[in-house]
Amino acid sequence: MFKDGKVWAATTGNGNNLYLLPKMANRHGLIAGATGSGKTVTLKVLAESFSDMGVPVFLADVKGDLAGMIREGSGMEERIERFSLEGTGYEYKKYPATFWDLFGEKGIQLRTTVSEMGPILLSRILGLNDLQSDILTIAFKIADDNGWFLFDTKDLKALLNELSENNKDYAADYGKMSSVSISAIVRSIVALETQGADIFFGEPALNLTDWFTTDTNGKGMINILDSESLINNGVLYSTFLLWMLSELFETLPEVGDMEKPKMVFFFDEAHLLFKDTSKALLDKIEQVVKLIRSKGVGVYFITQNPRDIPDGVLAQLGNKIQHALHAYTPADQKAVKAAAESFRENPEFKTFDAIMELGTGEAVVSFLDENGTPEIAQRAFILPPMSKIGGIDDTDRENAIKGSLLYSKYANAVDSDSAYEMLQRKGVLDAEEAAKAKAEAEAEKERQKAEAAELKAKEKEEAAKIKQEEREKAKAEAAKKRAAKSVASTVSGTVGREVGKAAGKSFGKFGKTLGGNIGASLGRGIIGTLFKM
Repeated sequence: MFKDGKVWAATTGNGNNLYLLPKMANRHGLIAGATGSGKTVTLKVLAESFSDMGVPVFLADVKGDLAGMIREGSGMEERIERFSLEGTGYEYKKYPATFWDLFGEKGIQLRTTVSEMGPILLSRILGLNDLQSDILTIAFKIADDNGWFLFDTKDLKALLNELSENNKDYAADYGKMSSVSISAIVRSIVALETQGADIFFGEPALNLTDWFTTDTNGKGMINILDSESLINNGVLYSTFLLWMLSELFETLPEVGDMEKPKMVFFFDEAHLLFKDTSKALLDKIEQVVKLIRSKGVGVYFITQNPRDIPDGVLAQLGNKIQHALHAYTPADQKAVKAAAESFRENPEFKTFDAIMELGTGEAVVSFLDENGTPEIAQRAFILPPMSKIGGIDDTDRENAIKGSLLYSKYANAVDSDSAYEMLQRKGVLDAEEAAKAKAEAEAEKERQKAEAAELKAKEKEEAAKIKQEEREKAKAEAAKKRAAKSVASTVSGTVGREVGKAAGKSFGKFGKTLGGNIGASLGRGIIGTLFKM
């Protein structure tokens, strides 16, 4: 309950009231205890108080029993009397709340984009090994370099398919990426889609500044994330919360110490945030938790046992409310001892014994004082909440969802032009260019073929022409030779005849005739022999 400018959270058996100072609320806190010990009621009391002081609140509703904050409480008469709350300002009342749901079923659709989630947290959701995580990081780099926006899972799958199909085109600048590893990443994305990731990733993405609001009466808006279904996927649940912390840390300005927080976050089932978390991511969480208080944000972890929180984070949680723990085994006793040692010892009781003796709604409490120093442990009773304990019916929830000013902003999904569409267009252009190049290559081939045929025809024609010329030349030469031979033969025959006649003249007329015939024949024979040579 918000009273006298402070959060009245509990009262001791001797009537000593315990207050959480608003200016120390951003030093973070821890609410721990076994199942059924009263953690949910404690969370409600603190959340109501922050809302009353005008501080917006975020809380994860894991069991569905926080929705009752939009209705007035009842049935607390016995506790009101026991704690003497009459006249203190305690009254049944309802609180402004906005319901959210990653799956859009029990609240306004809550989305973020693949780009905003980033490769590190996304690798955690997908359960990737180191090699696959490196490839996913490279894929994000390639998308940034090419202006391919990654909004939803189909964008991411389109990008990975592009890298797998055109691996050689990217290897020189980004290194070789195994198609087998890329296929494994795609399979992990498809598996995540079956769990609702195709709904969660997309637009319009949540603008966290929409949570920093108050109602018309100045009460801080209580943003309730329905996590009944989400908690079944512990990795998705925890990674979303980690994303939210990181996003706040990166976007909010430094404000230093404030009189009251700008916003307070309650993370139920906090052990899931740190389960199977790599050291690098754990260091990041520790850094964010340590530094986000300078942004005016308080973070409260709700878990069964303080040992669920890493020491580096636990050391940042200044405000502690420890409900009952049970020690049935030596390991349990060790855990209770560790929880007890995190408090400043009160000489009036042993913290170890008190933690195991606490009843429902009772806790060991230590808040930070004005100087930021933890107060000594106090055994106290948590005040009752002023709103309804438990859930609400579907009609009340539906009216609350659609009555929110943010419903119209986030209700309908938007499929913006992004990597999927861009890569589709790139594929069409690549196909057109490939077809054009193929057509040009075929045309060039036909052109070269035609040129070769034409050249061959010309060569054949030229060869035929040369052959014809040679035949004609040979024919002319032969005619010329025959003419010369004929003339020579005639001349040589005549000359031989006359010589023969002269030689046979001494033998009379017969000798002259015989000599003439022999001379003519010899002359023609000699010429014939010469023309054959």
